[in-house]
Amino acid sequence: MVALSLTRKLAVLADAAKYDASCASSGSEKRDSTTTGGIGSTEGSGICHSYAPDGRCISLLKLLLTNFCIYDCAYCINRSSSNVERARFSVEEVVQLTLDFYKRNYIEGLFLSSGIIRTPDYTMEQMVRVARTLRETHLFAGYIHLKIIPNAAPELLAEAGRWADRLSTNIELPTDTALEQFAPEKRPSEIRTAMARLRGKLDETVEDKKPSKAKPPKFAPAGQSTQMIVGADKADDAAILTRAAGLYSGYRLKRVYYSAFSPIPDASARLPLAPPPLMREHRLYQADWLIRFYGFDVPEIVSGGEAGHLDLAVDPKLAWALKSRQSFPVDVNRADRELLLRVPGLGVRAVDRVISTRRHHRLTLADVARLTASIDKVRPFIAAADWSPGAMTDDARLRQRLTPKPSQLELF
Repeated sequence: MVALSLTRKLAVLADAAKYDASCASSGSEKRDSTTTGGIGSTEGSGICHSYAPDGRCISLLKLLLTNFCIYDCAYCINRSSSNVERARFSVEEVVQLTLDFYKRNYIEGLFLSSGIIRTPDYTMEQMVRVARTLRETHLFAGYIHLKIIPNAAPELLAEAGRWADRLSTNIELPTDTALEQFAPEKRPSEIRTAMARLRGKLDETVEDKKPSKAKPPKFAPAGQSTQMIVGADKADDAAILTRAAGLYSGYRLKRVYYSAFSPIPDASARLPLAPPPLMREHRLYQADWLIRFYGFDVPEIVSGGEAGHLDLAVDPKLAWALKSRQSFPVDVNRADRELLLRVPGLGVRAVDRVISTRRHHRLTLADVARLTASIDKVRPFIAAADWSPGAMTDDARLRQRLTPKPSQLELF
């Protein structure tokens, strides 16, 4: 085998890591090198925050330790039977790349995953060594996100949480049946066990935070996350969101990431030939926010679409409102927070501003317009001191008027 240069390894393994969407660095504790004498920071000047057009965070050095893998997952470009160029970093090479990229202000930290080599324990130990070396030897105070190998030893998972800001265990596919079909070497129960172990360690850290006790050891202060591939199997949006809601409630996840399936060379005939629309991934992220921050449940969200799928033409909150017009208009001067959050065009901050402002005077339509960036979307669904939508709420052409023209993706 011809030895690859470090530059070639970087090209191969950075490209191989692009399929993992769960790389956001939000939610970590504030930390910088002024307290360690080392380098790095999770915030502040010198950190390059950059986002791709589809919303993925690219401010981390995002690598695979290796794209060699003993597993043969049908949907994975790095599966053992795939005819791709293979490469492997040493622990020292990943450490040096992270430090070099940080010193050039290219990144704010490291996102590290890996194919499985030798055994799950061996692979996990190698990734833990990277994080430990950065923290202990180089006093690196930047952000570190490590992927968890589900059936690695519990003590390795515990040590990973000691050094990393965030840990993630990919659920891979929305249903156990699909995972067993496309990745027979992976066990859904082992993935859930790993997530449960991380939740247990996170719970211990929270419970230990009492004034009477010494400060508990940190464990993954940015929590845990996961990723689901969308469109590789036949799961509809209702199934995907139901799984996500269960993961949030069952494992205290910070985020569920949705990654549109990308067709791969020499793929199994069981996989689709074309990727799902990118808009589907986008709508799932919007629906995810409705679950986490807006008080919606999954049946309500998918009721805005058809046959278990979200409406791709309009955002899921607007889709629900258009099919639930009997719930409107909402009086912005009287409605509680839960009702206001269901108004299309009103985000969490806008609702909080509405509630704060109306304590001092009754709100007019102009007042609401100053508190939100999307009064055209809001107007048909609210009543104010000087405004009633009248027949506008039930107008058969309302959907047409509120459907945006094709443009850059937006959140709500």
